[in-house]
Amino acid sequence: MPLYRKRLILTVRNNLRAFLSFEAGATRGGVTDSAGQLERAWRRIEEQERRIQSLTAGGGEDVASGSVRAENLVWIFSSGRSGTTWLRDMMSGVEGYSAWEEPLVGQMFGDYYFNISPNKRAARNYILGEPHKPVWLSAIRKLVLDGAIARFPERLDGGFVVIKEPNGSHGAPVLSEALPESRVLTVVRDPRDVCASSIDGKKEGGWQYKNRRDAAWSKQRLADNKPEEFIRRLAKHCTRHMNGAVEAYRSHEGPKSLIKYEDLIADTLGIMRGVYRDLELPASDEALARTVEKHAWENIPEEKKGKGKFYRKGESGGWKEDLTPRQVEIVEEETGHLIKEFYEE
Repeated sequence: MPLYRKRLILTVRNNLRAFLSFEAGATRGGVTDSAGQLERAWRRIEEQERRIQSLTAGGGEDVASGSVRAENLVWIFSSGRSGTTWLRDMMSGVEGYSAWEEPLVGQMFGDYYFNISPNKRAARNYILGEPHKPVWLSAIRKLVLDGAIARFPERLDGGFVVIKEPNGSHGAPVLSEALPESRVLTVVRDPRDVCASSIDGKKEGGWQYKNRRDAAWSKQRLADNKPEEFIRRLAKHCTRHMNGAVEAYRSHEGPKSLIKYEDLIADTLGIMRGVYRDLELPASDEALARTVEKHAWENIPEEKKGKGKFYRKGESGGWKEDLTPRQVEIVEEETGHLIKEFYEE
């Protein structure tokens, strides 16, 4: 049996196993909205089964032709706290677009490529070594495309997958090189605002403090009166991902766009029109206007926004009130090249 059929059959088998486990749990009364969730799970299984049937009928169809097309992938690269969730929501709100939430493939390969010494990368035995770069770039390409088809079988027949990857943007240049036909959207935000927003979320009671595994670390640094170490860590994190996002934009061979968060706030619809034009993406002006309106700041429920919430201010320049002079100095030490390029006249 061809490899692609085995892979798709395995996918169906796993989905069916999950479905049966879910059904058992629903029978015990442990799941809310069981009817709707069971229906969605079953529809997904049926989609995979239809896909297997079509491949079988095709008699030897090449697996690459049964994948989501590389040019239909839209990467959103940036650092965290830079509006990527907002962009993802607006773009996936247009008909024909699906959202892939942080696959972190950029983090995986970025860590094992850019964090390795140049001498190691030059070695022929290193798995991501330069002498065999075409081999492993091809493997990354296949991993991403196969991952897309497994998650978004509805996009086999067309449409786009918007991939939000801020915490994988360190590896953005590698992803861009592996998938040069894909579309790259790089978002830049003032690092001082990025760090101010991160501090707010990581403070005790903040959304990141509650949800993220680094909550204990951030609590210790703040409680022990070590804010300088804490803010420097955040600034380095911002720099790492923003550098990757900007480099991916500069080196990318396919459609690309670079925007500033501050401009997106000031003229959301205008910037979105420019993004779709730069990336050569289809969308009517009416569709863009609808999704921009739907996800406007004023339409976010009041209980979901404000201090300590994921949706914090919806504005730029707040760092002037949120950061101490020493914190500003530290952030500027670590991110000065970004500030100079994008935020100094």
